[in-house]
Amino acid sequence: MIETPSRSHELLRRQREVLFPALTPLYGEHPIVVDRARDQYVWDIEGQRYLDFFGGVLTVSVGHCNPEVSDAMVAQLQRVQHTSTLYLHELMVQVAEKVAAITPGRLQRSFFTSSGSEANELAVMAARMYTGQRDVITLRHAYAGRTATAMSLTGHGTWRLGGVFDGSIKHVRNPYAYRAPAGLDADGLLDLCVQDLEETLATVTDGRIAAFMAEPIQGVGGFIVAPREYFRRVLPLVREAGGLLIIDEVQTGWGRTGRHWCAVEHWGVEPDVMTFAKGMANGAPIGCTVATPEVAEAVRGLTFATFGGNPVSMAAALATLQYIERHDLPSHAERMGSRLFERLAALQRDHPWIGDVRGMGLMAGLELVVPDGSKRPDPERTTALLAAAREHGLLIGKGGLYGNVVRIAPHLNVAPEDLERGCALLAAAAATLA
Repeated sequence: MIETPSRSHELLRRQREVLFPALTPLYGEHPIVVDRARDQYVWDIEGQRYLDFFGGVLTVSVGHCNPEVSDAMVAQLQRVQHTSTLYLHELMVQVAEKVAAITPGRLQRSFFTSSGSEANELAVMAARMYTGQRDVITLRHAYAGRTATAMSLTGHGTWRLGGVFDGSIKHVRNPYAYRAPAGLDADGLLDLCVQDLEETLATVTDGRIAAFMAEPIQGVGGFIVAPREYFRRVLPLVREAGGLLIIDEVQTGWGRTGRHWCAVEHWGVEPDVMTFAKGMANGAPIGCTVATPEVAEAVRGLTFATFGGNPVSMAAALATLQYIERHDLPSHAERMGSRLFERLAALQRDHPWIGDVRGMGLMAGLELVVPDGSKRPDPERTTALLAAAREHGLLIGKGGLYGNVVRIAPHLNVAPEDLERGCALLAAAAATLA
């Protein structure tokens, strides 16, 4: 049992007096109170060190307080801290040029905001302005953020708050292989998902839509990986309905899935719009919506982002992307990901309550179930595994509709020895639950 030390307990008491109760820490009544961090490690205010295998929800991409990123931010802070999009500065252009060079297809025009929620909001607005249509199709189990439109896009009841949602956003079946209907193999599930999209287009739209939006790997949904042919199958239906393809890479972007800069490149399709945030600036607030020239040009009228393109965030983003490029971290993520999945497969063989191991690169999920063959989700054991991992000095996350998916996401530049140590700590934690 984790005991909250006195300093942490006092800060938790103060938090309850001045912050929204909805801001519940991952570890509930026994949260980690972070004091400092460096590279792959985090220290709490009691001096306990943890190996970080979650990166602030896949946000710290190249290590905590990476000197190259931090130095770029400090230098920019001493030059100019804020401009808003009412003014132009070179760093914003440089980052946009880098995004245009890296992203697939004809994506060339960027709009910067301060979060993934804002990036997704803008993507939907742009699609509606370009097509003249309102209906947007997205997936069940999706997560898109916490603005009104983003929560409407979200296919998780637990993350849809406030009760006022956009009725022109429709959710179709997601290709959740582990929880496919009984008797369906991978091909059958893919056919079912395509059929569901066809029926949705025919029954709850007039046959014309603004966009189809999806994450290549659903993050909060529990690292659910779309089948390799999924986007090739749905894209003709989207095009026939006049819609754009929006790909949300807030969690999957910038080499996270290995080999490629963008996860969607594994699926071989070219989006009309893509969104990014999180790991793009190694923890600095950022959102990015990048679109083809014609889609970008359709966004006309008065709009700006107070903190969009902030010089300090742009300095962090440019330094992060240059670091990833110089060290070829997409390839590193692929190599380290292969090791990670080997270790997780071995762990699954040792523990029948690990029902599924899935993901790509340095984005791995373990779905925990009651070990009786029923595949019933086991959120209690999931919570216990997170607590046990913490006691062993390892930070991991959780997700999934039922709260039963362990999310593992080491930093993109994780050293081989840290990867092995993290897997050993996870195995030791799992052994305490056997």
